[in-house]
Amino acid sequence: MKKLLALFVFVSVMVSCSTEDSNNNNGNDKIGNQQPTGSSSNDLLSDDIYTSMIVEVVYVQGYQPTQTAINNFVSFLDSRIYKPGGIFVETRSIPSPGITSYSTQDYVDLELANRLYYNTDNQIAVWAYFADGKADGDTNTQVTLGTAYRNTSFIVYEATVQSLSGGFNEPSTTVLESTVIHHEFGHILGLVDFGAPMQTPHEDAENPKHCDVESCLMYYAATTGSNLMHLNGGTIPQLDAQCIADLRANGGK
Repeated sequence: MKKLLALFVFVSVMVSCSTEDSNNNNGNDKIGNQQPTGSSSNDLLSDDIYTSMIVEVVYVQGYQPTQTAINNFVSFLDSRIYKPGGIFVETRSIPSPGITSYSTQDYVDLELANRLYYNTDNQIAVWAYFADGKADGDTNTQVTLGTAYRNTSFIVYEATVQSLSGGFNEPSTTVLESTVIHHEFGHILGLVDFGAPMQTPHEDAENPKHCDVESCLMYYAATTGSNLMHLNGGTIPQLDAQCIADLRANGGK
């Protein structure tokens, strides 16, 4: 798992996103949603096969993402993907699994046990899990906010997001949630050079699968450390022109 770190001044931690390739197939009916991160870039972006999308938002009780963050996510999707049949969101809670630190196997197993929606003939399904624990490997100086780990699956460590937002000199919880969700889904959409081929070179050599433009949503520190202060004004980072060009060239808007 790749962890991308930067100093967060006010709480003396480093915050990161990570990307994980996982292909733990369990049953032929589910195999289409158990492929490596970024491999469904064109299917998600275009309407060639899938004309609609359903997003299954599952959260541990007490760790529900804000409705505004969900609305922001739908708006983000609508601005970048072609799904004329609609983008639908189903939200529900589950009891705490009692996991303090989530390993890769933990969230893969949780998805297998709780996921209800998989791809159909013309609808692509997305799984988004909001956890009540932290990422395995977090320390006092570095933490992970989210992980894109399959072609249609990602986890947000909501307990960590909440602990770093909503307070004095901290971004609002909604803005931080939205930034993490959009950034992780950017990886699922194939950014950077992660399924959506680059139209011009812009991958950060020191931080693979991230954009080298500091103001871009897909910059490695967009959801982390030194940039969290910039979220205080309520602005969610946007994709830069090069990332948008990559998505358009692979079937998106």
